[in-house]
Amino acid sequence: MNAKAKVLVVDDSPEAISMLNELLCQQNFHVFVALNGEQAIGIAEQIQPDVILLDAMMPGMSGFDVCKRLKSMPALMQVPVIFMTGLSETEDIVKAFEVGGIDYITKPIRHEELLVRMKAHLDNAKRAASAHEVMDGHGLMTLCLRSDGQIEWATPQVYKLFPETAAAAIAEGLLESVADARVGGPASVVTLGDDSVTCHLIDDDGLGRYLFKIDDPRQPNDQEKLVERFQLTEREAEVLMWIVHGKTNKEIALILDLSPRTINKHLEQIFRKLGVENRTSAAFAALECIRQRWELC
Repeated sequence: MNAKAKVLVVDDSPEAISMLNELLCQQNFHVFVALNGEQAIGIAEQIQPDVILLDAMMPGMSGFDVCKRLKSMPALMQVPVIFMTGLSETEDIVKAFEVGGIDYITKPIRHEELLVRMKAHLDNAKRAASAHEVMDGHGLMTLCLRSDGQIEWATPQVYKLFPETAAAAIAEGLLESVADARVGGPASVVTLGDDSVTCHLIDDDGLGRYLFKIDDPRQPNDQEKLVERFQLTEREAEVLMWIVHGKTNKEIALILDLSPRTINKHLEQIFRKLGVENRTSAAFAALECIRQRWELC
């Protein structure tokens, strides 16, 4: 279990709070509790929890309204929110996801199920945060778009090249095409003034968040730079870029509609041309190449 993770439990029932506090403390979580929505928002702002367990139906501010408020705050928008609810109607479940919840669990709560779901979402959040930091540090132009058209986050290079209003315009343009987009499929092109901005969907979490890589319309794209720098074929550069974006061999094979064996053969050539021995070193060399291009701009 994720030792020392901070969990905020929000429920208007003292009995439910007591039960969850005892369970989570036994699993070595740091537990914080709130009995109403306003209290939950105040505590969340102070401690920035790693995960929030949120009762859907509370007097005053409902859990749905609490989640919507939390997701509007930059420091908290990526914190996974798991709804706890006695509601089982489809419209209530849909609403939980629409306001930004990542999962729901019905009452009475089954302890083992709750712990398994919490672990999965904590692990996913940790991986996402790590990937975000890597993208920030290496100058990748990536933008995470929510299904409501809002930018959940973007790497600094996006705002460096496109002012915030322009980045919002790109997000608006992407929203029109995201329903038909698929990972590894044809790029989306957004017109921004005199520029045509090419955007590639590189991840879809299935919960209304879409990760796009954006090409600088005034520079060779990252894949072309890898071809030039390492004398790769177009396909090899494509495979290498998917490695940079954290995809496994199996995922790359599915995205490119190739066999895993073919991907392995491409990797052999990539490793040879880059003078490296494994995927991690290849990704690092590619990122260094991309970053150097940004530093020269």
